[in-house]
Amino acid sequence: MTGNAGVTAGTPGGRKPDGSGVDDMELRLPDGVRLHVTVTGPVDAEVTLVMLHGWTLDGRSWHRQVADMRERFGDRVRLVTYDARGHGRSSCMALRDATLAQLGDDLAAVVDEIAPSGPIVLVGHSMGGMTVMEYAHRHPDRFAARTAGLVFVSTTAEGHTHTVYGLSPRITRLIRLAETTGAGVLARCGGWRPPHALLRALRPSIRWMLFGDRCDPADIRLVTSAVARATLRSIGGFRASIGAQHRLETLAALGGLPAAALVGDRDRLTPPPCAESIAAALPTTELTVCPGAGHMLMMERPDQVNDAVAGVLDRVLTGRPTTRL
Repeated sequence: MTGNAGVTAGTPGGRKPDGSGVDDMELRLPDGVRLHVTVTGPVDAEVTLVMLHGWTLDGRSWHRQVADMRERFGDRVRLVTYDARGHGRSSCMALRDATLAQLGDDLAAVVDEIAPSGPIVLVGHSMGGMTVMEYAHRHPDRFAARTAGLVFVSTTAEGHTHTVYGLSPRITRLIRLAETTGAGVLARCGGWRPPHALLRALRPSIRWMLFGDRCDPADIRLVTSAVARATLRSIGGFRASIGAQHRLETLAALGGLPAAALVGDRDRLTPPPCAESIAAALPTTELTVCPGAGHMLMMERPDQVNDAVAGVLDRVLTGRPTTRL
């Protein structure tokens, strides 16, 4: 990425004189893409928590975590969520820029512009967790200077190595062939978005793919709404990069950072071996496997995700060392 990013303030929501409250803003990246960023809390908070959503979702995925962290930590923690390029209220991009590498550069820009000083804790779900790893890989000095803790939610450092959809190998191969072929077609559809009628018809499939034993109807509505706002280019364009990424060596070089990894044992996209390999590469990681849960842990098991995030924040705020297991 070349050039400079820039921030345009949006409409403040309950902003107080000290800079706390909720603020929506737009971050313009050097390539012209505009990221929609939501910030809660004061600029002089002790720690900034940045939460990155998954593929085809948006920053609203974290609404339960935002509310819980605000209640637990108040103004000690500044909360940042944003919609990745091509997702939610952020603008679309050229097809060549639909890569995890570019998302890692985007995260670097968000950190530099929105939280230019002080320690940060990074929380990533699925593609968001892979984005965190890409940031560490592509910007190791900046990552090391700023990052004080990590939380990986339903993600992987090994592409589609372990993704079998809970099905037999033969059926998995057929699904992957259809998926990659379809992704190539969608990637060339630009900034169009999925038709609402199609998404309503696909809701049972979305529920099967993303959720475990139980699913709150409000959560499936939120997920479907997020998919409806993702551009077809982002739905199709990121698929190849997501499937090919391998960053276990990057994780192994991160040393003693406080970290947590959570996974559902019904996760069809990033099953438990994905989280287990993350914990093995970064031994300071506290691993949690959630029985009966699928891919959307921040919705399916919000209390466990909240506790994991709060645990890492507590260690950062108190300066407690992390014991290597």
